[in-house]
Amino acid sequence: MTLDLTRIRALCFDVDGTLSDTDDLYVQKVQRFLPRFLFRDPARAARRFVMWAEAPGNGLLGLADTLGLDDEMSAFINWLSLHRKQSSKEFLLVPGVDEMLVRLKGRYPLAVVSARDERGTMAFLERFDLVKYFDVIVTGLSAEHTKPYPDPILLAAKKMDTPPEACLMIGDTTVDIRAGKLAGAQTVGVLCGFGEEPELRRLGADLILERTPLLADVLLGK
Repeated sequence: MTLDLTRIRALCFDVDGTLSDTDDLYVQKVQRFLPRFLFRDPARAARRFVMWAEAPGNGLLGLADTLGLDDEMSAFINWLSLHRKQSSKEFLLVPGVDEMLVRLKGRYPLAVVSARDERGTMAFLERFDLVKYFDVIVTGLSAEHTKPYPDPILLAAKKMDTPPEACLMIGDTTVDIRAGKLAGAQTVGVLCGFGEEPELRRLGADLILERTPLLADVLLGK
């Protein structure tokens, strides 16, 4: 699949694994405790473990796809996101994100579309002085339902005065891709977070990038 660049009028960014790189630290810590005789690929196993711990909805949705329970699991993920306690971890920025946003600012309306609560989302954005780049910030409680429902993307599109089908959703998990597709938006999956290329492609990602900052080259040229 490929992007239709002529359709894109606004950009929506996930946070964890897309703009924020902090979870790599947790993966490294967990990996040290996984015995190699039990795990053929300790790095992958550690990443999956952290994904379940930090964002259980991502792991549950993958299971739901296998069992044919997508709608039921989407409802449960929404409930889980609304009721689980958010962690107060430190943050790291995906290298190159700041430079990417400098290039994109003014070319497109930019939105954050995060399943995190407002406090956690704003803490990250303020930590790296990123608020100034975004026209709209949608968090886990901004819309009636959170990702993988399309509601947050539809809300961001409305606030940016842009049709949902003219938006591009950028995220690292199947939850982001599913939400984008249900909203009618095009989607980019990035591999600097939890998602893996086969599952992102299976959910219909229009483009896969190794790192989020490469998006600026795709949209604007090098």
